[in-house]
Amino acid sequence: MKGIVLAGGLGTRLYPLTKITNKHLLPIYNKPMIYYPIQTLVDAGIREIMIVTGGNNAGDFLKLLGNGSDFGLKHLNFTYQAREGGIAEAVGLCEYFAEGQKVVIILGDNIIERSVKKAVSRFKKQKEGAMIFLKKVRNPREYGVAEVIGRKVKNIVEKPRRPRSDLAVIGVYMYDNRVFDIVKTLKPSGRGELEITDVNNAYIKEGLMTYEMLSGGWADAGESIDAYNDTINFVRRRGAYKK
Repeated sequence: MKGIVLAGGLGTRLYPLTKITNKHLLPIYNKPMIYYPIQTLVDAGIREIMIVTGGNNAGDFLKLLGNGSDFGLKHLNFTYQAREGGIAEAVGLCEYFAEGQKVVIILGDNIIERSVKKAVSRFKKQKEGAMIFLKKVRNPREYGVAEVIGRKVKNIVEKPRRPRSDLAVIGVYMYDNRVFDIVKTLKPSGRGELEITDVNNAYIKEGLMTYEMLSGGWADAGESIDAYNDTINFVRRRGAYKK
């Protein structure tokens, strides 16, 4: 399996912090934000990783990360998303990198306390389809919310007014290689982007979406300025990734 970290976007929710840099380069306690999702993939046993970035600060990722030696890697891959085309568009840029393999995708502003290695191993054994991570939250209206039946995901609704569950879809997705074919069929949403929820619902429609409940803490550092500061405190308190 190969890993993909999505680190593009303008980071407007974190203005003015992001007026001069990409949000994924901002510090989270004792490390740059981008370090955390990369470490999550490395801890899951993934050694081939692509960083998708964009904007005016893309070159700073190369300066910071180099060949990935800080993570015990021999090489890191980089690609550039030229416009604000959405998460699914960013995924589509990695088709050549994937080389027909399954992929684990993590949003660059998601901080996960515990290893996802066991779930990644289970997905390796899953014959086809996709797997997402779910987390019970107190404010499901702020997230994509999943309905589940048994081990399958029945539906995902983005920021529902009346959530049918408290299970939020967090920013870690695992797909078989058919994800790239699905992305090519998508049409832009009302905000002009290719939406990852549409990718997930394509798998759900075919009954091929499973899920794992995420254990331990999780934070979305890019949601808002308050969320960013809460994430710093979360990492400091939990001692996450103090390596």
